[in-house]
Amino acid sequence: MTTIAAALREAIGSQPHGMDRTDAEYLLAHVLERPRAWLYAHAEDELAPTHLDAFRVLQARRLAGEPVAYLTGLRGFWSLELRVSPDTLIPRPETERLVELALAFLHPGRPAAVLDLGTGSGAVALAIASERPLSQVTAVDISPAALAIAAANGRQLRLGNVIFERGDWFSSLGSRRFEVIVSNPPYIEDGDTHLDEGDLRYEPRTALASGLDGLDDIRQIISQAHGHLLPGGWLLLEHGWQQGAAVRGLLEGAGFREVATEPDLEGRDRVSLGRID
Repeated sequence: MTTIAAALREAIGSQPHGMDRTDAEYLLAHVLERPRAWLYAHAEDELAPTHLDAFRVLQARRLAGEPVAYLTGLRGFWSLELRVSPDTLIPRPETERLVELALAFLHPGRPAAVLDLGTGSGAVALAIASERPLSQVTAVDISPAALAIAAANGRQLRLGNVIFERGDWFSSLGSRRFEVIVSNPPYIEDGDTHLDEGDLRYEPRTALASGLDGLDDIRQIISQAHGHLLPGGWLLLEHGWQQGAAVRGLLEGAGFREVATEPDLEGRDRVSLGRID
């Protein structure tokens, strides 16, 4: 029989390249339906053959390149555990900066209307809704499959102050206006070689790339945002670390005020924002 510790050693030492230890622990914990910390307290427990076989299947898929989040169907974001699938982007820590900045414009004691464009798994919309329960958050995505995942996450988290709508950016919103609009849109250049590397190979290309310079969708959002912001409302956009100056220029050219770019935890340009009068 193989113990938990032995199974992890085997995975980490696999040839030609071993797994990352954290990845191995996440996958084994998923198979056992236990938290990762449980593995340490039960390191010498024997694994049932069915569990070991299931772990080895996931191990092989991970070594072939599939993201851990898609193998487990889960990813943590903010304080939330979210379902994800190949129909959605994998939520990343740097996007939590977008949430932080949006919350700064939303008083916890007052209701507000918030719009999340391109919601994917619902990560940003649900994080904001969880922190500002008086706000009403509208989450839009063009993908029915992504919206189904986002709505399931909303139900699982019992967040009743989020509604999910299908639409191409602002197309479904009519004349509705919002205090805050947030978006983590596609912003990678179409020809970027990183799209064919690592986890990005498995994520939906339409949620990643946007034109020759990566800014096509950001241009569209900025050009249409005025018609959906209340006076004094803010637009916040996540983008690539080299795109801060370009996005600020687009915001200023569209008449936004107090335009700025905020860094992520690694000090790289990550979110640009502006206000309308």
